[in-house]
Amino acid sequence: MTNRLADATSPYLLQHKDNPVDWWPWCDEAFAEAGQRGVPVLLSVGYAACHWCHVMAHESFEDPAAAAYVNTHFVAVKVDREERPDVDAVYMEATQAMTGHGGWPMTCFLTPGGEPFFCGTYFPPTDRAGMPSFRTVCQSVVRAWTERRDEIEAAGADVVRQLAEHAAPPPGTRESVTAAHLDAAAGRLLVDYDDERGGFGGAPKFPPSMALEFLLRHAARTGDKAALDAVATTCERMARGGIYDQLAGGFARYSTDDSWVVPHFEKMLYDNALLARVYAHWWRATGSPLARRIAIETCEWMLAELRTDEGGFASSLDADSEGEEGRFYVWTPDEVGSTAARMFGVTDQGTFEHGRSVLQLLDDPSDEQQWRDERARLLHVRSRRVRPARDDKVVAAWNGLAIAALADCGVLFDRPDFVDAARTAARLVDDVHLDDGRLRRVSRDGVAGTPAGVLEDYGDVAEGLLALHQATGERRWLDVATTLLDTALAHFADDGGGFFDTADDAERLVRRPQDPTDNATPSGLAAVTHALVTAAALTADARHRAAGERALGSVVPLLARFPRYAGWAAAAGEAMVAGPLEVAIVEAPELAAIARRTTSPGAVVVTSGDSPLLEGRPPGAAYVCRNFACDAPIATPDALRARIDVMT
Repeated sequence: MTNRLADATSPYLLQHKDNPVDWWPWCDEAFAEAGQRGVPVLLSVGYAACHWCHVMAHESFEDPAAAAYVNTHFVAVKVDREERPDVDAVYMEATQAMTGHGGWPMTCFLTPGGEPFFCGTYFPPTDRAGMPSFRTVCQSVVRAWTERRDEIEAAGADVVRQLAEHAAPPPGTRESVTAAHLDAAAGRLLVDYDDERGGFGGAPKFPPSMALEFLLRHAARTGDKAALDAVATTCERMARGGIYDQLAGGFARYSTDDSWVVPHFEKMLYDNALLARVYAHWWRATGSPLARRIAIETCEWMLAELRTDEGGFASSLDADSEGEEGRFYVWTPDEVGSTAARMFGVTDQGTFEHGRSVLQLLDDPSDEQQWRDERARLLHVRSRRVRPARDDKVVAAWNGLAIAALADCGVLFDRPDFVDAARTAARLVDDVHLDDGRLRRVSRDGVAGTPAGVLEDYGDVAEGLLALHQATGERRWLDVATTLLDTALAHFADDGGGFFDTADDAERLVRRPQDPTDNATPSGLAAVTHALVTAAALTADARHRAAGERALGSVVPLLARFPRYAGWAAAAGEAMVAGPLEVAIVEAPELAAIARRTTSPGAVVVTSGDSPLLEGRPPGAAYVCRNFACDAPIATPDALRARIDVMT
């Protein structure tokens, strides 16, 4: 017997369709059922690649006795956090407020009106020291609900009220972001930098993609060597560590230690799209061969492992295979042989569980051909293992990030196949996800799901299409991007200059989420601001420029206090302070590659096609502009390099 999740499109929900728990998807009918029965709602939030989500499902949700208790005393609702980031955001705020931490699986108990009154994350099947079991928690909630329901409902309403009061972003300013703001943010960010191992803070360490992009742009504008060194060390340590798949490419979600050795093995589209772009931009700034290799391999990994039949990109690969975390990726010395063991740091003691090791490449190989041969051999051996499962839903925002990365890497590394892949993914988003200027968040098998797009979808897709427009010169992508930005301004903007994360006509939750901080992906506000700045540079639309300035003004306090969580907004600020530069190349292919190599923050470069930057310009020259005010045409490579250097 299957439950109500059998008709879901989310692979995560489908993982639970055979549970004995009588799951409901997130819907009004579930809360109406709770109200009619007079019972609380058990809300469980996770995602398909989440290891501990699988663990709790096996331990509790697949247990007939636990499921029978849940079915009797609750209405159980299962949510894919990647499909419904708005629901996840609202209840994660409550979980963090009640417990001091968050994570997935997230387990919340709600009133029939949706107000949270008890929240947590993973609960084990039996009581442990300091951690009650799932059954104990459920029994305690039922007892409290039965004996003190009025008090519990009042407490839930009070939680919602307090979240509305305290979770709002800090008050913004009416001033524009300045160079001084960005200099201070970079200085504050570097205080937290780990100059030995790279990255920021201690374990666990997450790839700091947005902060790295900010530091790259900051170094380009100011010449700050410390900022560029921080990027170089972090990128090198990650690329040589176990967080990077040394055989097939692609980064894992995070490192469980502070040295990038042992990852949490799930691989996410958004991490790899963001990191491919960072490594490409690091190469653009320094010419590092390692940066070039990792950028290209990461794009190739996305194409090989995540591309769907429809040409979009799937969300993730699971951490587990054959019921074990990391089994697909770890090795013993006997499995790899002595040569590969020395090369990839495989030891008898191991770096992971049970004497197994995660592959690392701590130094460049002395014999590159031998390295390539050993890599190919191990990859062939690994191909016979059971592969991790893939979450094949297509998320609009993350596909926007992938489109941007593939477009950038395609033009920087002369890989037209990357640009073609970006174009195909863009067509899928345009054809399947977009309807009358409004985005749908997800699709699967070429069919759009019901959740409406959130702010990050509009910002990241617009940013990707603007990068694709610059790579191809095709006007279609510029027009779609500006339509999305106009929709964001019409339906997501708030009176303080910032943005809400859901539209004004979206489903109403117990509160409307509004979070300007970066998390695993750029905040919706920062994503839209990036695209607004880029679009204004390409079209000279003063509305978009002004909206970007207002949005950045709204997060000036965040830049000052918590730059680690505002890296993408700071990167947009660097582009705004720099102009950004607008470079038009008209029928001068020998100048195009030079223009593409500029590190000027957020520079837009158009070399062909139908773009406003090219209109009315005589052929055979380059034009370097700010705010559509251009210098005299430039006809030689040396003169173009000199002019860009002066204006950066």
